[in-house]
Amino acid sequence: MNEHLPGRREFLTGVAAAAAALGADKAFAQAQTPPAATPAPTGPRLTMHAIDTFHGRPGAGMVTDLSIWKGDAFEKIKTVVSTPNGRPAEPLLAGDALLAGRYELLLHFDDYFEKLGVKLPDMPFLTKAIVRFQIVDNKQAYHVPVLFSPWAYSYYRGS
Repeated sequence: MNEHLPGRREFLTGVAAAAAALGADKAFAQAQTPPAATPAPTGPRLTMHAIDTFHGRPGAGMVTDLSIWKGDAFEKIKTVVSTPNGRPAEPLLAGDALLAGRYELLLHFDDYFEKLGVKLPDMPFLTKAIVRFQIVDNKQAYHVPVLFSPWAYSYYRGS
């Protein structure tokens, strides 16, 4: 890389300085500064991230049911809908609500793709997808990214 050419950060800093020097108003100069990132939640929690690999973007609007194993069946705890970044607005569970045990996420793929107007067969290959996992140490943070398309999905324990 040519050491005489400015990098992106230096270029943007120079543009902001030039705008200020030309008498641009304070609001314009402040608009050039990206907002500070919201700090990530800390402590024990369960989070998820829906990633639409068919469209190559976050799975905004994905409806997901969270359940926990009780006795001899899964019992639904809550239903969440992902925000534009593909994540629910809040952790699925946090603090004392995160218990050790067996959990299930039920993702409503059919509803998601129908809302987007994706042309699928009358009998789509995937309708709902189940993601099952266990929480052993409820003092840790657990993150479950789910990558999906109309024909496949995968998941893993993220960070």
